[in-house]
Amino acid sequence: MRDCILQQLMVCGQKEEAGMAAVAKYENLRKDILADAAGAVLQAFGVWCFVEPCKIAPGGASGIALLINHLSNLPVGTLTFLVNIPLLFSSWFLLDKKMTVKTIRTVVIMSFVLDACVAPFVPQYQGERLIMSVLGGILMGVGMALIFMRDSTTGGGDILAKLLQKRYPYMHTGYAIMIIDVVVIAASVLVFRDLDSAIYGIITMVCTTQTIDAILYGMNKGTMVTVMSGKNPEIAQEIMEELGRGVTFLKATGAYSGQPQDTLMCVVDRKEFYLVKEIIDRADPQAFVIVSETKEVYGEGFSEGKSV
Repeated sequence: MRDCILQQLMVCGQKEEAGMAAVAKYENLRKDILADAAGAVLQAFGVWCFVEPCKIAPGGASGIALLINHLSNLPVGTLTFLVNIPLLFSSWFLLDKKMTVKTIRTVVIMSFVLDACVAPFVPQYQGERLIMSVLGGILMGVGMALIFMRDSTTGGGDILAKLLQKRYPYMHTGYAIMIIDVVVIAASVLVFRDLDSAIYGIITMVCTTQTIDAILYGMNKGTMVTVMSGKNPEIAQEIMEELGRGVTFLKATGAYSGQPQDTLMCVVDRKEFYLVKEIIDRADPQAFVIVSETKEVYGEGFSEGKSV
């Protein structure tokens, strides 16, 4: 009797866990679709309202689609989807299948929103090309960042970059994407017969990548300073007193001398670095210092009160 009750309880527990897993899966799918829709709308506004009338091709599948659109006058969204078809097939067989499924959904939504919801109803901006290239790049960057935050991609250059990396494993992702974008931007000069198209295309590409970085990695960039010096206690004291920044000592051992020593580590606002440098130089001009930029800094002293 007791075993029967325990077994029933175990079955009920398993059903409850399965139900919770199904709810979580549905919730994730809902968030993915909302992110795809929001990202698609923003990217569609960027492409249709600013990039397309500017006659530029800022890389990726959308850039290739804009070039073909200029030659054939076919819808940009449909062309973007068609350009992605062979890439998606390659991704399915050569790369990650789960990522490919998400990318297919994203590309379909983006193509539909651009051709059916934005292009027929929203007027195109007619003005300075510089303004058009910047605004187009920012809108595209925000839309792509929303999609990336849900672990999906917009296809095109992302897939091509991964395929290049599979062929040349030593190639960095950023370098692979840059190669693809440069090829598309160079082609835009021939298609549009305008050297300025390449220049404005580069501006759009830079605005897009910077916007993506700002959203994904945050605006709170800082500077991390690592100091190896016999005067680290004095340096730390001055940093805390003059700048109000926290300092951490890391235990280290010199490989050559074999002597233990404390390594000083501190993260400051980029505008404060020159003050830290003055403190270090004043305390120990022979100090060994490593300076590196941090993508994002948050926590005590940064997210509240002093913000980088």
